[in-house]
Amino acid sequence: MDRPRFRPLFLHPRFWPLWLGLGVLWLLVQLPYALLLRLGRLLGALMYRFAGSRRRIARRNLELCFPELGRAERERLLKDNFASTGIAFFEMAMSWWWPRARLQRLAHIEGLEHLQKAQAEGRGVILMALHFTTLEIGAALLGQRHTIDGMYREHKNPLFDYIQRRGRERHNLDASAIEREDVRGMLKVLRAGRAIWYAPDQDYGRKQSLFVPLFGIPAATVTATTKFAKLGRALVVPFTQERLADGSGYRLVIHPPLADFPAESEEADCLRINHWVEQAVGALPEQYLWAHRRFKTRPEGEPSLYRRG
Repeated sequence: MDRPRFRPLFLHPRFWPLWLGLGVLWLLVQLPYALLLRLGRLLGALMYRFAGSRRRIARRNLELCFPELGRAERERLLKDNFASTGIAFFEMAMSWWWPRARLQRLAHIEGLEHLQKAQAEGRGVILMALHFTTLEIGAALLGQRHTIDGMYREHKNPLFDYIQRRGRERHNLDASAIEREDVRGMLKVLRAGRAIWYAPDQDYGRKQSLFVPLFGIPAATVTATTKFAKLGRALVVPFTQERLADGSGYRLVIHPPLADFPAESEEADCLRINHWVEQAVGALPEQYLWAHRRFKTRPEGEPSLYRRG
């Protein structure tokens, strides 16, 4: 995709409320990091109280994935998760607008040698990530150290789309944004020996998916990871990120490439991926995006796992 460009259309009065909101957000993120964490937790508490639909989805996901926890323990986890989601709002703005040097002070990166080795060998890399609430700032921090292309879905609001893409791509000056449906573009990038951020942990429907267990529940799991690895002749390199509890920043871990991947079948690969998802999410459940209906698509004949209303 071409670089985002400012358009005179963005000065139309219908965009003025968004400009005002973005201006207020820009001012807020000039505050000290510790204060932004507190504001994020406050925003998360408000979201927990008023975002009823998302709260019910997240609560149901926690019931499904952690049945061994008591109700009170799951509710504490749910509130912590909303706090993390509130912080993510400010992290998004930090990644878009903070000076690079200020951002770099928050980064604690491990395993960068795996990306550097693949690059030296001319191997493409599927940087297999997850939808943690720290997704935006994690990609920005890693992008300052290594060029990462990204799968991209255009936002419906053209001004927000412009601001978002401009904020993301400033960390990767030679990176490209690839439409999520652009398989040919994805393979071209991988065959050129580049790394691309890719997350296989959401429910994208029945098409191009297999039902394999995730936290013991049959979950529609995309087979695209296997296809991209085969056709792009690429390594699959797991990537995790964590907001550190002591307020010192973020721990980003690039794990060793998956050995013997792809395997003998797509089902085996999907099982392996979901097992990794369970481990990564189980280690940091409060920072995962539970508000997504991960088990929305059901096998034929099975009822919905989400209550209406």
